[in-house]
Amino acid sequence: IIKVERFGCGELVEVLNKMPTVGVEKDLLFTHLGKTYTDHEFDELCFEFGIELDDVTSEREDAIKASAGALSKKQLESFSDAIVYKIDVPANRYDLLCVEGLVRSLKIFLGDMDAPVYKVVGEPKETMTVQKSNTDKIRPFVVCAVLRDISFTQERYDSFIELQDQLHRNLCRQRTLVAIGTHDYDTVKGPFAYDARDPTKIEFVPLTPDDKSFNGIDLMTHYETEPTCKHLKPYVPIIKDSLVYPVILDSEETVLSLPPIINGSKSKITLDTKNVFIECTATDLTKAHIVLDTVVAMFSEYCSEPYSVEPVQVNYVDEGGKVVNSMVTPLMATRRERAPVAFCNSLIGISISPEEMKTLCNKVQLGPAELMENDTILEVTVPPTRSDILHPVDIAEDVGIAFGYNNIKKKVPRTCTVGAEQPLNHLGDLLREEIGRAGYIEVLTHGLCSIRDNFTALRRPVTPAVSLSNPANIEYQIVRTTLLPGLLKTLQHNKSASFTSGFKIFEISDIILADDKHVVTETIVGAKNRRKICAVYSGPTSGFEIIHGLVDRIMTLCEVAPEQAYVANSAKGPEEKYRVSREGWVYTISELPPEDTLAGTYFPGRAAAVLLTSPDGGEKIQIGTFGIIHPEVLKNFDILYPSSCVEIDLESLL
Repeated sequence: IIKVERFGCGELVEVLNKMPTVGVEKDLLFTHLGKTYTDHEFDELCFEFGIELDDVTSEREDAIKASAGALSKKQLESFSDAIVYKIDVPANRYDLLCVEGLVRSLKIFLGDMDAPVYKVVGEPKETMTVQKSNTDKIRPFVVCAVLRDISFTQERYDSFIELQDQLHRNLCRQRTLVAIGTHDYDTVKGPFAYDARDPTKIEFVPLTPDDKSFNGIDLMTHYETEPTCKHLKPYVPIIKDSLVYPVILDSEETVLSLPPIINGSKSKITLDTKNVFIECTATDLTKAHIVLDTVVAMFSEYCSEPYSVEPVQVNYVDEGGKVVNSMVTPLMATRRERAPVAFCNSLIGISISPEEMKTLCNKVQLGPAELMENDTILEVTVPPTRSDILHPVDIAEDVGIAFGYNNIKKKVPRTCTVGAEQPLNHLGDLLREEIGRAGYIEVLTHGLCSIRDNFTALRRPVTPAVSLSNPANIEYQIVRTTLLPGLLKTLQHNKSASFTSGFKIFEISDIILADDKHVVTETIVGAKNRRKICAVYSGPTSGFEIIHGLVDRIMTLCEVAPEQAYVANSAKGPEEKYRVSREGWVYTISELPPEDTLAGTYFPGRAAAVLLTSPDGGEKIQIGTFGIIHPEVLKNFDILYPSSCVEIDLESLL
């Protein structure tokens, strides 16, 4: 677990840096594979395929590890002692999150079976009508499918539920993006409807508890407070405060599901279920298609016609009942992607023929592959289960897996190089240490901000900036052109800190400037990065002299000497003979002209420009400014103490 402290907002964020783990009973896995392995042999197979055998355990052993105290003999007997393999799979391989997909992929990799062809059979017999004006307020999308004549056993049923849980935890982002609902098709009556309604008018008998009817509000309260429903409590906030709750209904107006919380008791799936109706409601349509295709692909193998699915017509209607959009789901579509043969060989570090590369694609479900343009381009077939294939690099990676990483011959590199930091990054790291020793606290602020914070609140004219076409909110309209707003907002969020002795913070990061002439690899990108250093002092006094001292310290550390006229104004003139500086590099401080576009940020007459003369140009250039921040700017950011700041372009000092 990586803990990241964001000083500006005083928040502690925990990020779980871990691949999804699939637990599979060893005997069940080997039964599906049709062969047995020792633990070491299976570990090697996992490595060759690109997954990892993380642990060999059992349900009983896990219970002992998880228990805070000793378990009774009766409690221990309730847990199975069957050996379980805990397998780590890549986070983007959703087809490996259940035993069906894992076994299928391993058997294809081993050459024990051919990759299946998934079929959408016939025309839609069922429809789902979406009340678009209502659902747009909360979860706008739904996709559906029907699995016909499916056979469940206890193991298959458990895997069916486990796959949904795994998808909800990973791709669905704890059901915020997509929520899966599965129903016994024979217990309900179509056509179906997807709507969003007043929670007080929703009457619903959920799966848990299944002996009582609730309205929407009462059900949310029950799940928040009832200890036996604690597994559902994390999902309640997703819709609780909404004015409408999403519902799936059949033709008799029976509520089948309250996504993303829980399904209804009426349509619950049992071992006797023969036909399954699947619906996925979502805020992200692309991910909804991936989730539905994954569930269908994994469990359609248990249908009487394996790997087949019946489509559903989804109609979006307006308030007048007019169809404004329509689609047939699931898509289950294959697509063609290309990668240069030479690129794949070079990236992997091998040299195989195009024909051999074409054959290897069958081992990783990317066949049938074709060779194009005189055998220089490999074109693969991407099945609906491989949404992770997005770029030629992904194709090359799978070719490498099919070839076998252990089969790649070790070679001495043709070039002998020594890695090192980029000079700009190295300078930034050195300055961070020194400025920290001067009593400043480093912060890391957002790269996106509002137009108001970046320009208006700083009393600066609005100039061209890189903007977002669809910002999530007003706080993320543009990419910052100055570091100052982030530091001022940090002060705003830390009013409770002591300012008695002064509060000093700094940041060394990139800003983005619009530039129609900036070229990268012969392409005009329209913008460029500039590394800046910005520091703010806030306290009982303005601290102008403190910020001025920091400017001189930065220049000293960068081996830039002050001009003689500047030194003459200082009492430290005799010390200059001991200064270490680069020849031809000098700086001076001058009053910032009132007409400068940055002058509005500072108190009139209390702002200065940092002017640099370097051997390259020979002329003085302005590389930064510093001064006392204008009271109006402080008011805009709700800062209670007088403050001073400095912002300098670091790249000019290299």
